[in-house]
Amino acid sequence: MMNSDLQALITTLEMAALTTIILLIIGTPLAWYLAKMTSRFKVIIEAVVALPLVLPPTVLGFYLLIAFSPEYLPGQLWQQATGQQLAFSFSAIVIGSVLYSLPFVVQPLQKAFEQLGDSLLEAGALLGAGPIDRFFSIVLPLTKASFITAASLGFAHTVGEFGVILMIGGNIPGETRVLSIALFDHVEAFDYARAHLLSISLLITSMVLLAAIYWLNLPKKNSSKNLMVNTVREEKSSHE
Repeated sequence: MMNSDLQALITTLEMAALTTIILLIIGTPLAWYLAKMTSRFKVIIEAVVALPLVLPPTVLGFYLLIAFSPEYLPGQLWQQATGQQLAFSFSAIVIGSVLYSLPFVVQPLQKAFEQLGDSLLEAGALLGAGPIDRFFSIVLPLTKASFITAASLGFAHTVGEFGVILMIGGNIPGETRVLSIALFDHVEAFDYARAHLLSISLLITSMVLLAAIYWLNLPKKNSSKNLMVNTVREEKSSHE
């Protein structure tokens, strides 16, 4: 790889890792809220969360570019707080990636929380476990595979982003130039050898992540039942 491609790889990995962490932090409570929500407004919130799945990336990128500019409130507040412009910065592409990859993290977690039900949580509450204790001792062990799936999908989707990143980040080496933009530059320059190298690297990475996700989601009925029983027993014994 060229030094510029290695630099783009580092920027991509930093962006994807940071985006995935932020998505798990904000996506977990959002997915839990949607899983437990019974209001008729749930459909509207779910539609807003899922909007990036059908919205063209350039449309989202265009409106984010406007919002991030110093002429509008989000961009003004950021510039006042940091002294730097938000548009065409690393922070901008992270924020854009979080919004664009949000459904890839929220939806797997929401499905897992809905399938979990309330019986085990109610049993934990009767045994004296608090909300945080119930989450880490009951919810997290039973939905671990879904968390890994959500993190993998969020990371992989962020690595492959192009339209949103280009709109709000441009093509600044060492700042906003990621692998997808580097690939576009090589194709535009008719440098197909390096374009092939980047494409194959992204293809192999995506295949490995998908294979890992499918492997983690193979049916394990007996182990799931045993885990549920053991979890309740541990909760009971810890409070006796």
